[in-house]
Amino acid sequence: MEHIPMTTTGAQFLRDELDHLRKDRRPKVIEAIATARDHGDLSENAEYHAAKEEQSFIEGRIQQISDTLARAQIISPSSLKATKIVFGATVTLFDGKTEKEVCYQIVGVDEADIEKFKISITSPIARALIGKDVDDIAVVHAPSGDREYEVMAINYI
Repeated sequence: MEHIPMTTTGAQFLRDELDHLRKDRRPKVIEAIATARDHGDLSENAEYHAAKEEQSFIEGRIQQISDTLARAQIISPSSLKATKIVFGATVTLFDGKTEKEVCYQIVGVDEADIEKFKISITSPIARALIGKDVDDIAVVHAPSGDREYEVMAINYI
């Protein structure tokens, strides 16, 4: 079984979503299916088909989250004592192309959200940063060309 690295925050987010799906959405969709069945002919009942489709999505997502959590290797970034960049690090970088500082946290695939500055461990930038230290230059090979980032700070919070 392949382990999936995940921060404690990411694991809790998935647990909360799983709880919501099981306790809120699943019972509501079961009720919607029962109500739609009461309307008679199921072959032309749009509400029934929509509810069945939603039920399928919910059950699939429950299965996916359960599998992910079962394989999760949960890591608390604040407990790490690394000096170099590893999974869970929050890294401040100087982008040589834009001449601006950017800050990213390296997280698991299921936690990645670029709008929240959380990048997946499998992303090109994270792969280029792993093992780097403060003042090192990381070269990211991107489709638009190579980009250089200087590591300004590494935090584990």
